[in-house]
Amino acid sequence: MEALSLLASLATTLFASTLHSLILLLRLLLRFPRRPSLPGGAAAAVRLYEGRVHHSRRLPASHAFEYSVRYAPVDLDCLPLPGHLSAADARRIASTSGAVHLLTIPKRVGYEQNPLSIYYFYDSAEQGEDGHLKTCIAEVRTLYWFHRVMFTFQPGSDLVAKPLHVSPFMDMLGNWSIRADAPGDSLYVVISVQHPTLGNYFTAALHAKLVEKTSSSLRLATFFWLMPHKVAAGIYWEAIKLWLKNVKFLDHPRYQNNVSYRTEAQKRDLEIRSSCSFLQKQNMNDRRSTSADEIAEISNQHDHNGEESVEKRWCVWRDAQWPWS
Repeated sequence: MEALSLLASLATTLFASTLHSLILLLRLLLRFPRRPSLPGGAAAAVRLYEGRVHHSRRLPASHAFEYSVRYAPVDLDCLPLPGHLSAADARRIASTSGAVHLLTIPKRVGYEQNPLSIYYFYDSAEQGEDGHLKTCIAEVRTLYWFHRVMFTFQPGSDLVAKPLHVSPFMDMLGNWSIRADAPGDSLYVVISVQHPTLGNYFTAALHAKLVEKTSSSLRLATFFWLMPHKVAAGIYWEAIKLWLKNVKFLDHPRYQNNVSYRTEAQKRDLEIRSSCSFLQKQNMNDRRSTSADEIAEISNQHDHNGEESVEKRWCVWRDAQWPWS
């Protein structure tokens, strides 16, 4: 059933993308001297970044690749994006009141594919791209099962228990070491997997440079045309090469009767936060509001000595619709 649904999804995406591409071509041919602007005009100007993503795997088989990619950090107050957190909801989760930017590949020609999107939260005293980056939320999506997870992390350096079965060629035992900086003239994000038996065996990095700033919806459409499709095609192509190298295919935990993988990830993450002193210090400035429904999972837990409480990381899973749910 899942295979049939996937084929139907591919056919629908192909048809919709072809139709939207023809409409985009028509807009380019018939455009007027004054280019259509995004809602909000100059205030909604979007910074466009172009760079490269590099993946490197050392075990159980050596495999590396690199491809060009385009991203944009969108100011969610000026340009809300359907399917993502609103600026207000994001601020409530992160307990901030400043600017909220979402680094993502926008949906184009009827298709969206974002393995990783990042929400950047700035202090209220210094808003915008030149302000102080306070915290981040990572939104990770899977291409194979269409599930996703969102969790908070500290941008300078953080360690997170792996909460989602992203790749069918990796198990759930690793932790993610995450580093990110605030997007400026360039941006940098790196995630490495720390595994209990394989060690630091996988690294994914994004390096990109600012190429321009635009408030033109047409320019935004052409800049990201087929970018989501390229990302999806690349993921499937590299998966085929891993399979040909005899790397074991691991099905999703829920299909292996492991229904508690999320709880296990939360327990491992709590152990990480309890053992890392710098994370304990950050907890003092990282209190979450419990008014929103999505934050109901937050609770205070005690360490082994019962002397200090350590707050759980905000983490929310969202399942795909049937038949993957």
